[in-house]
Amino acid sequence: MARISIFGKAENRLRPVWQAAAADHVIGLAWAPDGARLAVAAVSGPITVFDAATGKPAHELKGHNFGTAALAWQPTGNLLASVGQDGKVRVWDAAAGSEVKTLDAGASWAEKVSWHPSGQWFATAAGKKTKVWTAAGELVRELPPQAGTVMDLNWRPGTTHLTLLAYGSATTYDPLANADPLRVLAWKGSPLAMAWSPDGKILAHGNQDSTVHFWYYDASRDLQMWGYKTKVRELAWDYTSRYLATGGGPVVCIWDCQAGAKGPEGSKPTMLVGHDEESNLTALAYQHRGFLLASAGLDSKVLLWQPTNRKGAQIGEFDFQGGEASALAWSADDKSLAAGCGTGAVAVFRAG
Repeated sequence: MARISIFGKAENRLRPVWQAAAADHVIGLAWAPDGARLAVAAVSGPITVFDAATGKPAHELKGHNFGTAALAWQPTGNLLASVGQDGKVRVWDAAAGSEVKTLDAGASWAEKVSWHPSGQWFATAAGKKTKVWTAAGELVRELPPQAGTVMDLNWRPGTTHLTLLAYGSATTYDPLANADPLRVLAWKGSPLAMAWSPDGKILAHGNQDSTVHFWYYDASRDLQMWGYKTKVRELAWDYTSRYLATGGGPVVCIWDCQAGAKGPEGSKPTMLVGHDEESNLTALAYQHRGFLLASAGLDSKVLLWQPTNRKGAQIGEFDFQGGEASALAWSADDKSLAAGCGTGAVAVFRAG
């Protein structure tokens, strides 16, 4: 496999703007669409909304009893949706710092939340149950229970269709129309996380058995990549839908999904080596409209890559020193990168 690394000293293009602290281990990051605020969820429950320019806390939200699991900012406004181990969905006015709605997720714990890009609806997953809500917190539809816990959920780009990832399948619905599946992509295994290509043509999911599965959605054709060191939870598409970055170990693997008629199956990925060999990746994030890729690992490092530049793929590095780098998020304009740490440290960088 082709390996790319940086040799010698080069300009560090990952430049810290500010650092702050959340209550403890950072489990989620969410930017306001205008980039003016950053919401940070701590695994113990509290959610802090920071002023993105200064790093000063603007609001402290109570979050969820027993722990917050995920949060997502409305793509078109000030609403912040979060889910947690109390089985609740909470909707916050992040500008005012107040709770707007408390909703029942449908199980004793809730772990996933995703806004539709229009900002009109959001979906939540709790155990085997999935619910779709309006931005005002009104229930649109509860979808049929899945065969196992819903491990991930995502809206198919360019549509109002919602894909649920659970044991044995990735199932897509049109929840605004009815509760009948549009398509069931059946697969014998335990998937963990998924990512739609931005053009909505390919669904990729990482799995418990250390593989990555690809689905060419319209044709229901699938292929599989294997050879990973660990189970795969880290997936990130570049904005052209050509390249998919995957974790599953200490090395970032970049698959060219336009490599040939059969796609990436049987091809060799570009391997970006920079994290410690005994470490594993924890997060990957491509810019929304650019070619820079950020990676985070158990080795405390946040690395910045430019994979299409073969002469110097690694162009930036930051070390939290003392805890795993646990979360990553690019601002909507791609000018700022936020990173969280297992110690509760939060850092915002200007990148590029």
